[in-house]
Amino acid sequence: MLVTTTNDVADHRIVKVLGEVNGLTVHTRNVGAQLGATFKALGGGELRGLTKQLQQSRAEALERMSDNARDMGANAVIAMRYDSNELANTFQEILAYGTAVVIEPLAAGATG
Repeated sequence: MLVTTTNDVADHRIVKVLGEVNGLTVHTRNVGAQLGATFKALGGGELRGLTKQLQQSRAEALERMSDNARDMGANAVIAMRYDSNELANTFQEILAYGTAVVIEPLAAGATG
């Protein structure tokens, strides 16, 4: 599944727009990472535990969005974006969304 943040794909044309797709995940903050972050905040620097947790959450949301697009018959998602929100100062919501499309390569020398 090709996923891009652009509205088109070089050397391809969009033959069908299937609609909006999304993937959502909500995670509670890891207690160990949160404690580490509290202590780290005193001295400054990257919060590696929270960074890792956020990367994993984004990957999960992206995979769910891709699965949603595949189920619709898409072979690509264009205009993909992430959105995030904090809920009750305890939970982190990550949303990946975009437009599911069917694309095909342009013939040599053709323009889209």
